[in-house]
Amino acid sequence: MLVALGLSLYRWDLFHAPDFVGLKNFADLLGWYHDDGQLRANDPEFWKYLGNTLFLMMGIPVNMAAALFIALVLNQKLRGRVVFRTVFFLPTICMGVGVMLLWMWIYNPEFGLINHLLSLVGVQGPAWLKSYAWAKPSIMIMGLWAAMGGTNMIIYLAGLQGIPPELYEASEIDGAGPWQQFLSITLPSLTPTTFFIFITSVIGGFQGGFDAAYVMTRGGPDGATTTISYYIFNHAFQWFNMGYAAAIAVVLFALVLIVTLINWRFGGKRVEYV
Repeated sequence: MLVALGLSLYRWDLFHAPDFVGLKNFADLLGWYHDDGQLRANDPEFWKYLGNTLFLMMGIPVNMAAALFIALVLNQKLRGRVVFRTVFFLPTICMGVGVMLLWMWIYNPEFGLINHLLSLVGVQGPAWLKSYAWAKPSIMIMGLWAAMGGTNMIIYLAGLQGIPPELYEASEIDGAGPWQQFLSITLPSLTPTTFFIFITSVIGGFQGGFDAAYVMTRGGPDGATTTISYYIFNHAFQWFNMGYAAAIAVVLFALVLIVTLINWRFGGKRVEYV
């Protein structure tokens, strides 16, 4: 991090000696100027791609809810539940280029699985990854499929198994039903687990999006799927603006730190321990 911070103060294209520019990279990245009475950003693409990153992070609550639901189901005394846990966790192990290529086929507008199924009921499917409106939702759906049975599910399972069974036994004696037990016992007992998952998911959300953008869309169409991490990659290894890329990385680090501290400051007050 210190090297990145130091490099952010230079202009460097890898082929010539670094040129010290001070805070110019940050001014070019975060600065604004007046043009014909309007306030314009020095780097409008940065703000656009930050918006893309935040939009993709809107799937975090849905991913968490799905992971909790699957954990609740797999925490029941079901026959073969170990096998089901393994099956649901497999996408996390396999997540990579191969899985993304599979989803590219699923999303293919001409012979993809989804559009084929839609055509059977007389619906013409969208272009998915090639559509500006559908590209980000497509990546979010793929992320939901991969995340709902992954690490978050395992963490929720651990949290569920740490709840004392005596609490449920006492609530049954008092006449509480499954829904009342979930609201009064399960959710409050899982608040430390949920808080941890939310914090790590937010950090991962700010840093994520590179793999899908690089493999599936190259950041398109028209920058719709370019995230901050992919923007850093482009500046560093496509356009050889190493100093500017380092400045973006430093700003990303600051954003993650600020958001994490805010969550810890205000979200930590609502964490309950049973």
